[in-house]
Amino acid sequence: MNTDAPLAARMRPRTIDEFIGQSAIVGQGRLLRRAIQADQLSSLILYGPPGTGKTTLAQIIANTTQAHFIAINAVLAGIKDIRDAIAVAQGRKQSNQRTILFVDEVHRFNKAQQDALLPWVENGTVILIGATTENPYFEVNKALVSRSRLFQLKPLNAEDLKQVIEKALHDPERGYGTRNIQIDADAIEHLINVANGDARSLLNALELAVETTPPSKGKIRITLAIAEESIQQRAVLYDKEGDVHFDIISAFIKSLRGSDPECCTLLVSSNGVCR
Repeated sequence: MNTDAPLAARMRPRTIDEFIGQSAIVGQGRLLRRAIQADQLSSLILYGPPGTGKTTLAQIIANTTQAHFIAINAVLAGIKDIRDAIAVAQGRKQSNQRTILFVDEVHRFNKAQQDALLPWVENGTVILIGATTENPYFEVNKALVSRSRLFQLKPLNAEDLKQVIEKALHDPERGYGTRNIQIDADAIEHLINVANGDARSLLNALELAVETTPPSKGKIRITLAIAEESIQQRAVLYDKEGDVHFDIISAFIKSLRGSDPECCTLLVSSNGVCR
Protein backbone atom coordinates (compact mmCIF):
# COMPACT_ATOMS: atom_id res chain seq x y z
CA MET A 1 0.00 0.00 0.00
CA ASN A 2 1.41 3.36 -1.09
CA THR A 3 0.74 5.61 1.90
CA ASP A 4 1.71 8.66 -0.20
CA ALA A 5 -1.13 8.04 -2.65
CA PRO A 6 -4.22 10.26 -2.44
CA LEU A 7 -6.96 9.04 -0.11
CA ALA A 8 -9.28 8.32 -3.06
CA ALA A 9 -6.65 6.02 -4.58
CA ARG A 10 -5.94 4.28 -1.27
CA MET A 11 -9.64 3.69 -0.58
CA ARG A 12 -10.41 2.32 -4.04
CA PRO A 13 -12.29 -0.98 -3.56
CA ARG A 14 -10.24 -4.06 -4.38
CA THR A 15 -13.02 -6.64 -4.58
CA ILE A 16 -16.64 -6.64 -5.69
CA ASP A 17 -17.70 -7.07 -2.06
CA GLU A 18 -15.97 -3.80 -1.12
CA PHE A 19 -17.66 -1.90 -3.94
CA ILE A 20 -20.20 0.71 -2.78
CA GLY A 21 -23.23 1.71 -4.82
CA GLN A 22 -24.50 0.73 -8.29
CA SER A 23 -26.65 -2.05 -6.86
CA ALA A 24 -28.71 -2.06 -10.07
CA ILE A 25 -25.78 -3.55 -11.97
CA VAL A 26 -23.48 -5.13 -9.36
CA GLY A 27 -25.89 -5.95 -6.54
CA GLN A 28 -26.33 -9.53 -5.36
CA GLY A 29 -27.48 -11.71 -8.24
CA ARG A 30 -27.03 -9.03 -10.91
CA LEU A 31 -25.54 -9.97 -14.28
CA LEU A 32 -22.29 -7.97 -14.10
CA ARG A 33 -21.55 -9.19 -10.57
CA ARG A 34 -22.12 -12.80 -11.61
CA ALA A 35 -19.94 -12.37 -14.70
CA ILE A 36 -17.08 -10.89 -12.65
CA GLN A 37 -17.29 -13.59 -10.00
CA ALA A 38 -17.45 -16.36 -12.60
CA ASP A 39 -14.67 -14.75 -14.69
CA GLN A 40 -16.92 -14.98 -17.74
CA LEU A 41 -16.96 -11.47 -19.16
CA SER A 42 -17.86 -10.46 -22.68
CA SER A 43 -17.02 -7.04 -24.11
CA LEU A 44 -18.71 -4.24 -22.22
CA ILE A 45 -18.84 -0.46 -21.93
CA LEU A 46 -19.24 1.29 -18.59
CA TYR A 47 -20.58 4.81 -18.82
CA GLY A 48 -21.57 7.41 -16.28
CA PRO A 49 -20.41 10.59 -14.50
CA PRO A 50 -16.97 10.89 -12.86
CA GLY A 51 -16.48 9.22 -9.51
CA THR A 52 -19.17 6.57 -9.92
CA GLY A 53 -16.88 3.54 -10.10
CA LYS A 54 -16.07 2.83 -13.76
CA THR A 55 -12.30 2.53 -13.39
CA THR A 56 -12.73 0.86 -10.01
CA LEU A 57 -14.85 -1.89 -11.57
CA ALA A 58 -12.18 -2.40 -14.23
CA GLN A 59 -9.51 -2.75 -11.55
CA ILE A 60 -11.68 -5.18 -9.60
CA ILE A 61 -11.96 -7.23 -12.77
CA ALA A 62 -8.17 -7.07 -13.17
CA ASN A 63 -7.77 -8.33 -9.58
CA THR A 64 -10.29 -11.13 -10.14
CA THR A 65 -9.82 -12.48 -13.64
CA GLN A 66 -7.48 -15.20 -14.82
CA ALA A 67 -7.29 -13.46 -18.19
CA HIS A 68 -4.33 -11.29 -19.13
CA PHE A 69 -5.30 -7.68 -18.38
CA ILE A 70 -4.05 -4.71 -20.39
CA ALA A 71 -5.02 -1.14 -19.53
CA ILE A 72 -4.59 1.90 -21.76
CA ASN A 73 -5.90 5.45 -21.61
CA ALA A 74 -7.42 6.79 -24.81
CA VAL A 75 -6.16 10.30 -24.00
CA LEU A 76 -2.55 9.11 -24.16
CA ALA A 77 -2.67 6.05 -26.43
CA GLY A 78 -2.54 5.89 -30.21
CA ILE A 79 -2.77 3.31 -33.00
CA LYS A 80 0.64 1.90 -32.04
CA ASP A 81 -0.52 1.19 -28.49
CA ILE A 82 -3.58 -0.61 -29.85
CA ARG A 83 -1.42 -2.69 -32.20
CA ASP A 84 0.99 -3.55 -29.38
CA ALA A 85 -1.92 -4.66 -27.17
CA ILE A 86 -3.35 -6.79 -29.99
CA ALA A 87 0.04 -8.41 -30.62
CA VAL A 88 0.25 -9.38 -26.94
CA ALA A 89 -3.32 -10.68 -27.04
CA GLN A 90 -2.60 -12.79 -30.13
CA GLY A 91 0.38 -14.38 -28.39
CA ARG A 92 -1.72 -15.11 -25.30
CA LYS A 93 -4.48 -16.57 -27.44
CA GLN A 94 -2.06 -19.14 -28.84
CA SER A 95 -1.50 -20.26 -25.25
CA ASN A 96 -5.28 -20.43 -24.69
CA GLN A 97 -5.30 -17.40 -22.40
CA ARG A 98 -7.90 -14.69 -22.85
CA THR A 99 -6.96 -11.00 -22.89
CA ILE A 100 -9.04 -8.19 -21.45
CA LEU A 101 -8.24 -4.77 -22.88
CA PHE A 102 -9.42 -1.91 -20.69
CA VAL A 103 -9.67 1.43 -22.51
CA ASP A 104 -10.29 4.34 -20.17
CA GLU A 105 -11.99 7.37 -21.73
CA VAL A 106 -12.74 5.25 -24.79
CA HIS A 107 -14.77 8.09 -26.35
CA ARG A 108 -11.50 10.01 -26.77
CA PHE A 109 -10.35 7.55 -29.45
CA ASN A 110 -10.94 8.95 -32.91
CA LYS A 111 -12.79 6.96 -35.58
CA ALA A 112 -9.61 5.39 -36.97
CA GLN A 113 -8.52 4.24 -33.53
CA GLN A 114 -11.92 2.79 -32.73
CA ASP A 115 -12.03 1.09 -36.12
CA ALA A 116 -8.61 -0.45 -35.42
CA LEU A 117 -10.08 -2.18 -32.36
CA LEU A 118 -13.20 -3.48 -34.04
CA PRO A 119 -11.99 -6.63 -35.85
CA TRP A 120 -10.13 -7.86 -32.78
CA VAL A 121 -13.13 -7.39 -30.56
CA GLU A 122 -15.30 -9.08 -33.18
CA ASN A 123 -13.10 -12.18 -33.52
CA GLY A 124 -12.54 -12.51 -29.78
CA THR A 125 -8.82 -11.73 -29.71
CA VAL A 126 -9.56 -9.20 -26.97
CA ILE A 127 -12.43 -8.68 -24.58
CA LEU A 128 -12.99 -4.93 -24.54
CA ILE A 129 -13.90 -3.03 -21.42
CA GLY A 130 -14.47 0.61 -22.27
CA ALA A 131 -15.08 3.37 -19.74
CA THR A 132 -16.54 6.72 -20.67
CA THR A 133 -18.22 9.73 -19.12
CA GLU A 134 -20.09 10.30 -22.39
CA ASN A 135 -23.15 8.54 -23.71
CA PRO A 136 -21.66 5.78 -25.91
CA TYR A 137 -24.59 5.97 -28.32
CA PHE A 138 -23.32 9.44 -29.26
CA GLU A 139 -19.55 9.13 -28.87
CA VAL A 140 -18.49 5.51 -29.49
CA ASN A 141 -18.35 3.65 -32.79
CA LYS A 142 -21.77 2.08 -33.33
CA ALA A 143 -20.18 -1.20 -34.38
CA LEU A 144 -18.26 -1.36 -31.07
CA VAL A 145 -21.39 -0.48 -29.13
CA SER A 146 -23.37 -3.21 -30.88
CA ARG A 147 -20.74 -5.79 -29.91
CA SER A 148 -20.62 -4.73 -26.27
CA ARG A 149 -23.01 -4.91 -23.36
CA LEU A 150 -23.63 -1.43 -21.93
CA PHE A 151 -23.84 -0.71 -18.22
CA GLN A 152 -24.83 2.75 -17.04
CA LEU A 153 -23.45 3.89 -13.68
CA LYS A 154 -25.48 6.49 -11.82
CA PRO A 155 -24.28 9.17 -9.35
CA LEU A 156 -23.98 7.68 -5.87
CA ASN A 157 -26.85 8.48 -3.54
CA ALA A 158 -26.45 10.11 -0.11
CA GLU A 159 -26.44 6.78 1.73
CA ASP A 160 -23.71 5.40 -0.54
CA LEU A 161 -21.57 8.51 -0.04
CA LYS A 162 -22.05 8.32 3.72
CA GLN A 163 -20.70 4.77 3.60
CA VAL A 164 -17.71 6.03 1.62
CA ILE A 165 -16.95 8.63 4.32
CA GLU A 166 -17.44 6.19 7.19
CA LYS A 167 -15.16 3.63 5.58
CA ALA A 168 -12.43 6.22 4.97
CA LEU A 169 -12.65 7.50 8.54
CA HIS A 170 -12.49 4.07 10.17
CA ASP A 171 -10.22 2.00 7.90
CA PRO A 172 -6.94 1.69 9.85
CA GLU A 173 -4.91 0.43 6.89
CA ARG A 174 -5.87 2.73 4.04
CA GLY A 175 -7.90 5.48 5.65
CA TYR A 176 -7.88 7.48 8.87
CA GLY A 177 -8.78 4.73 11.32
CA THR A 178 -5.66 5.31 13.39
CA ARG A 179 -6.29 9.05 13.80
CA ASN A 180 -8.65 10.82 16.19
CA ILE A 181 -11.04 12.63 13.83
CA GLN A 182 -14.39 14.15 14.70
CA ILE A 183 -16.54 15.39 11.82
CA ASP A 184 -19.71 17.31 12.56
CA ALA A 185 -22.98 16.00 11.14
CA ASP A 186 -23.65 19.19 9.16
CA ALA A 187 -20.13 18.99 7.71
CA ILE A 188 -20.81 15.45 6.49
CA GLU A 189 -24.12 16.55 5.03
CA HIS A 190 -22.48 19.43 3.18
CA LEU A 191 -19.70 17.28 1.73
CA ILE A 192 -22.20 14.69 0.54
CA ASN A 193 -24.48 17.32 -0.98
CA VAL A 194 -21.80 19.19 -2.88
CA ALA A 195 -20.01 16.00 -4.02
CA ASN A 196 -23.10 15.45 -6.20
CA GLY A 197 -22.78 11.67 -6.38
CA ASP A 198 -19.00 11.70 -7.02
CA ALA A 199 -17.11 9.50 -4.53
CA ARG A 200 -13.71 10.74 -5.71
CA SER A 201 -14.66 14.38 -5.18
CA LEU A 202 -15.97 13.50 -1.72
CA LEU A 203 -12.78 11.71 -0.67
CA ASN A 204 -10.58 14.46 -2.08
CA ALA A 205 -12.49 17.02 -0.02
CA LEU A 206 -12.32 14.87 3.11
CA GLU A 207 -8.59 14.43 2.67
CA LEU A 208 -8.05 18.17 2.23
CA ALA A 209 -10.12 18.89 5.33
CA VAL A 210 -8.25 16.37 7.48
CA GLU A 211 -4.74 17.11 6.26
CA THR A 212 -5.06 20.90 6.61
CA THR A 213 -6.76 21.00 10.00
CA PRO A 214 -4.32 21.11 12.93
CA PRO A 215 -5.26 18.83 15.83
CA SER A 216 -6.40 20.32 19.12
CA LYS A 217 -5.58 18.19 22.17
CA GLY A 218 -4.90 15.28 19.88
CA LYS A 219 -8.22 15.54 18.00
CA ILE A 220 -8.92 16.80 14.49
CA ARG A 221 -12.39 18.35 14.31
CA ILE A 222 -13.97 18.99 10.92
CA THR A 223 -16.65 21.67 11.18
CA LEU A 224 -19.09 22.89 8.57
CA ALA A 225 -16.88 25.91 7.89
CA ILE A 226 -13.89 23.65 7.19
CA ALA A 227 -16.02 21.40 4.98
CA GLU A 228 -17.22 24.40 2.98
CA GLU A 229 -13.61 25.45 2.35
CA SER A 230 -12.55 21.94 1.38
CA ILE A 231 -14.95 21.19 -1.45
CA GLN A 232 -15.81 23.19 -4.54
CA GLN A 233 -19.34 24.27 -5.20
CA ARG A 234 -21.44 21.86 -7.21
CA ALA A 235 -20.78 22.20 -10.91
CA VAL A 236 -23.65 22.69 -13.35
CA LEU A 237 -23.53 19.69 -15.68
CA TYR A 238 -24.19 20.42 -19.33
CA ASP A 239 -23.44 18.62 -22.58
CA LYS A 240 -24.81 20.10 -25.76
CA GLU A 241 -25.33 16.78 -27.53
CA GLY A 242 -25.89 14.22 -24.76
CA ASP A 243 -28.44 13.30 -22.13
CA VAL A 244 -28.04 16.37 -19.89
CA HIS A 245 -28.88 18.66 -22.82
CA PHE A 246 -32.22 16.95 -23.30
CA ASP A 247 -32.84 16.69 -19.55
CA ILE A 248 -32.45 20.47 -19.22
CA ILE A 249 -34.73 21.12 -22.19
CA SER A 250 -37.34 18.80 -20.66
CA ALA A 251 -37.05 20.54 -17.28
CA PHE A 252 -37.44 23.94 -18.94
CA ILE A 253 -40.56 22.88 -20.84
CA LYS A 254 -42.08 21.40 -17.68
CA SER A 255 -41.31 24.59 -15.76
CA LEU A 256 -43.12 26.66 -18.39
CA ARG A 257 -46.11 24.37 -18.28
CA GLY A 258 -46.19 24.51 -14.49
CA SER A 259 -45.17 28.18 -14.21
CA ASP A 260 -42.25 27.15 -12.00
CA PRO A 261 -39.73 30.04 -11.90
CA GLU A 262 -37.33 28.05 -9.69
CA CYS A 263 -36.51 25.75 -12.59
CA CYS A 264 -34.96 28.74 -14.34
CA THR A 265 -31.89 28.26 -12.12
CA LEU A 266 -31.03 25.24 -14.27
CA LEU A 267 -30.56 27.51 -17.27
CA VAL A 268 -27.67 29.80 -16.53
CA SER A 269 -25.46 31.20 -19.23
CA SER A 270 -21.76 31.85 -18.88
CA ASN A 271 -22.38 35.39 -17.72
CA GLY A 272 -24.82 34.28 -15.04
CA VAL A 273 -27.93 35.62 -16.78
CA CYS A 274 -30.99 33.37 -16.70
CA ARG A 275 -32.33 32.57 -20.14
